[in-house]
Amino acid sequence: MIKLKKNFYINIDFKLTRSRMKFNELDMQNWKDSDINTDSLWLIEQRDKSGKHKNVYHGNFIPQIPNQLLRRYTKECDVVLEPFMGSGTTLFECEKLNRQYIGFDINPHMLKYATKAMSDGKFENNFYINHCNSLDSQQVEANINNANIKLQKATVQFVLMHPPYMDIVKFTEDDNDLSRCSDINEFVKKFKIVCENNLRYLDKNRYFAVVIGDVYKNGEVLPLGFYCMDMIKRNFKVKLKGTIVKNIEGNRGKLGIGGIWRYRALNSDYYIFKHEYIFVFKKEF
Repeated sequence: MIKLKKNFYINIDFKLTRSRMKFNELDMQNWKDSDINTDSLWLIEQRDKSGKHKNVYHGNFIPQIPNQLLRRYTKECDVVLEPFMGSGTTLFECEKLNRQYIGFDINPHMLKYATKAMSDGKFENNFYINHCNSLDSQQVEANINNANIKLQKATVQFVLMHPPYMDIVKFTEDDNDLSRCSDINEFVKKFKIVCENNLRYLDKNRYFAVVIGDVYKNGEVLPLGFYCMDMIKRNFKVKLKGTIVKNIEGNRGKLGIGGIWRYRALNSDYYIFKHEYIFVFKKEF
């Protein structure tokens, strides 16, 4: 109990404050100097192109997203699981931040790319990546077991999911690829299976995030992100900790107020997509 003025007191449970922060290594003694973004609107001028990050894959997300999330919700040597690893953006951030990593993808070309990028061997004992259909629980289980043997860990401490936005870009010819889904209900149903197959390995009371945008089909916006968020809330015992809107100004093809996208929007009735959602959840099962 701390006395503020003559008749005013405030209860501060320092033990509780410390325990809430045990899932990260933020220096709360110098919290004013932290560059962790706690706002629900992230305006990012351009993607980070440092280190191994290359914008070679249509659909890979900007490194600043996993960087912020990993520093906020994990500690060094925690294990991060990613069912849609793409070209390795989160893998490269895990190497930079000294987090262990498990990544799956259905696209063998991206696995080959990521493997080559990591061939210097500096992080060899701290990551496991493999071709895997995240809709197949047996494949996921087998790969998790192999990863646990290599990393000497039994569970994971953070899950990051950046699925395709339905069939905007078809990444493979595999029918199990979520980018083959043209129907929003089918997509959400399959994404639920992916969540079931992967969230079971996440420790209770740890966090996971879904990075996803909306789609425009048949003359209207389909709020894919909110469909997925609602599915998770309805089917899993979780708490929604944040709904973040991210906008990157360097979105190629849509730069500048005088661009062709602005002309098309003004000549019609829609708004230009520049945002994505980042939904952060706390697992309670």
